[in-house]
Amino acid sequence: MAHPEIHPDRVPRHVAIIMDGNGRWAVERGLERNAGHREGIESVRAVIRACRDYGVEILTLYAFSIENWNRPRGEVSELMRLLEEYLETEIDEVMEHGARVRTIGRIDRLPPSTRRAVEGAIRRTADNTGMQLVFALSYGGRAEIVDAARRLARDAELGKIDPEGLDEKAFAAYLYAPDLPDPDLLIRTGAEQRVSNFLLWQIAYTELHLSDRMWPEFRRAEFEAAILDYQRRERRFGLTSEQVRQGDRSREKRTTR
Repeated sequence: MAHPEIHPDRVPRHVAIIMDGNGRWAVERGLERNAGHREGIESVRAVIRACRDYGVEILTLYAFSIENWNRPRGEVSELMRLLEEYLETEIDEVMEHGARVRTIGRIDRLPPSTRRAVEGAIRRTADNTGMQLVFALSYGGRAEIVDAARRLARDAELGKIDPEGLDEKAFAAYLYAPDLPDPDLLIRTGAEQRVSNFLLWQIAYTELHLSDRMWPEFRRAEFEAAILDYQRRERRFGLTSEQVRQGDRSREKRTTR
């Protein structure tokens, strides 16, 4: 059932989430860190279903950062195994609802079995036209910008692009998924207040919602609270409040003609 206070016409198109706090949630309960990662999968399911119900078009999940490769080998192996398990067990529901799986990041670093599972999910859902489910895997915001600059430099050497004509739009075309709009809302769980090298280029004007909940505790009710928080914001993009209101009135006039 939809939350009565959530306005259906003001739901963010693109939501990105830093899923933090799995390990700490487990340690606080005397469990191994991997128990937190497994419980976090339930939160992934809950949030994906909520996004589908509210009409969120794109959900980007920070599933594994470049820095996460520095974690203990056993924890990394378990995270890869859980990802494979998730894709195997959830793919039917993903297909049933017409969602499309995508990835951003340096997935060439993933173990062969994990990469096969990821690429299989991408292929199987490639023709779906529903919500886009984007997994950031072996991802870092700085790495994405460096990779984009590297590809751009190669094209400049080949004469495919004129550096003097380079602007933000042209540079953004070299990012991992240039067709995706910037996130409207970035949610971070785990009681931390930083963006942790996530989508550094794309979140220039993204609204932030910081939750004290650890990711294994973050379910539909917490997601709805984040949407309500977002809907209370005024997104100005450098304009004044009056300019925003004038723009809203102009759009209303055009739609009522």
